[in-house]
Amino acid sequence: MSWFSIASAVFRFLGGDTAKSLLAAYQAHLTANNNDHKIAADLAAQEVTAQTAETQAVTQLKIAQIGHPWEVEKLFAYVTLSYYAKLLIWDKVIGSLAGYTESIFVTDPLRSYDAIWGGMIISYYFAKRGFENIMQILKR
Repeated sequence: MSWFSIASAVFRFLGGDTAKSLLAAYQAHLTANNNDHKIAADLAAQEVTAQTAETQAVTQLKIAQIGHPWEVEKLFAYVTLSYYAKLLIWDKVIGSLAGYTESIFVTDPLRSYDAIWGGMIISYYFAKRGFENIMQILKR
């Protein structure tokens, strides 16, 4: 069993467009008998390189658009989300289904500035993308 047959078996097992392109490019390189075939093999290798670069660029764009989960604005959202999740899921849904009125199923309501800040954080997340879209349209 040659190295090429082992590699082709591994690439077939892994699958995917990049693996198939690599396998086809290497096979074209091995079977190239004249200059035309060598040029085709080189073009196939360049295509694989371009596909890999494009995939990496798309990944970097997604990271740039989404950001990291530990950014300050996301930390505020996690705190607000945990409060409302406890309030809605634990207190209202589970507490009302079980018929409990004990203190573990009762959350104190937000008051004054706490309620204002909670509303502002939630509004920020729902309005942010809309404002970004409007600014992109106006920038054009």
